[in-house]
Amino acid sequence: MNPAETPLFLLAGGFGTRLSSVVKDVPKPLAPIHGRPFLAYLLENYHRQGIRRFVFLVHHKADLMKAFVEAEIQQGILKGCDVKLIEEQQPMGTGGAVKAALKELPGVEHFLVANADTWLSAGIAELLNTDSPAIAAVWQENTARYGSLKTEGSHITQFIEKSPNAGAGWINAGLYRLHAGLFIDMPDVPFSIENTLFPALLQQKTLKFAAIDGDFIDIGIPEDYEKCKEYLKP
Repeated sequence: MNPAETPLFLLAGGFGTRLSSVVKDVPKPLAPIHGRPFLAYLLENYHRQGIRRFVFLVHHKADLMKAFVEAEIQQGILKGCDVKLIEEQQPMGTGGAVKAALKELPGVEHFLVANADTWLSAGIAELLNTDSPAIAAVWQENTARYGSLKTEGSHITQFIEKSPNAGAGWINAGLYRLHAGLFIDMPDVPFSIENTLFPALLQQKTLKFAAIDGDFIDIGIPEDYEKCKEYLKP
């Protein structure tokens, strides 16, 4: 698939409670890093990898997200891109937000989904070369915070729970290739891609992964937010 023709759904509606001790006034994707929102760096990263269709799924402090997106369309990285912003009237979880968005985007079949608070320096090309449904996976020397993936060939066979003594392994990097058919039979209620959809796909033995050689940072906790500031230092 051509990355320029593939919609990227950015999950940007969460409350960011784990980061609230250091980022209080803006939603987590807009956490300031060297005078710019984290999301600005993220969009540049995806734009560099060829993405030109962006769908923002927002809820918490949606007015701030709208203002940011509108500014980027006018004079930023989103100028000339195909951009949609869809606001949840109530929190729908990652899966519920995607299902609701698909109803407003007739004709969209295959698409990517990414967490708007997670940095992954590469992965778009690799994931688009992997059949849907698929997860981008990165190798971490310590998987204690994330849990890990058990794999066999190109498929994921198990999600291993978080454990303080987990050691090294592949983790879910928060970037997915999915298709609309996966959501047809899902209920119109809040649900999680990670906790509801993926376990069902494991049972069907259809969930694949793309191994990504890239830098990964989840800014969801203060420690890694500081790590990201250092990583993105000019």
